[in-house]
Amino acid sequence: MGELPNDNSGPPRGVRRAELESSKQRLRDAIVDAARTQAIAAGWDGVRMGGVAQAAGVSRQTVYNEFGSKAGLAEALARREVDRFVGEVRTALAAHGPDVRAAAYAAIRHTLAAAADNPLVKAILTSARGGSDELLPYLTTRSGLVLAESSAALLEWAGRYLPEGDPAALAFAADTIVRLVVSHIVLPQSPVDETADQLADLALYLFHTAATRPAGRAGSSRPE
Repeated sequence: MGELPNDNSGPPRGVRRAELESSKQRLRDAIVDAARTQAIAAGWDGVRMGGVAQAAGVSRQTVYNEFGSKAGLAEALARREVDRFVGEVRTALAAHGPDVRAAAYAAIRHTLAAAADNPLVKAILTSARGGSDELLPYLTTRSGLVLAESSAALLEWAGRYLPEGDPAALAFAADTIVRLVVSHIVLPQSPVDETADQLADLALYLFHTAATRPAGRAGSSRPE
């Protein structure tokens, strides 16, 4: 008897790998969605890995296999919220192009307003006022993720519309504005429009200074 022919009727290996990766991402998304829902309802202290697993329709061990720990799940949840914010910031900046103040105002106001209305952020802040700070640091003292991604969005915009600016000064401007916006998200003290207006004025000053300073120049210079 001759050898049976190889069965090559299945999908190519690359397709199978893509399907597996897509399935894994859907699993992770379902788990993060379940954690988000619980965080909104009960605060992060009220989130239990077993409850997340049940809501996602998977085993508790699967949740641990995917995220390692509750802290790992918190980081994944924070990452998705940050990505959403940063995407919206990019859109707001792009809508106003080279108009520095208008772009800064739009991005800052949108971010402040979205944060005020974001149910996850509300849940985080409510938990913090009740004495919990387990998730809050992902937006505050351990907010490197927020700062890095948001600063990158601002620098990308500045690089397109202020190409002659001093890179170090542009980076400082972006970092300063982002840190101030985050601080006002965590502890708002004025109406959104008023805060956005004041921060936009500061952004105009900082970016104008960066744009009119020769690259590599030490010290500071005020705009003409």
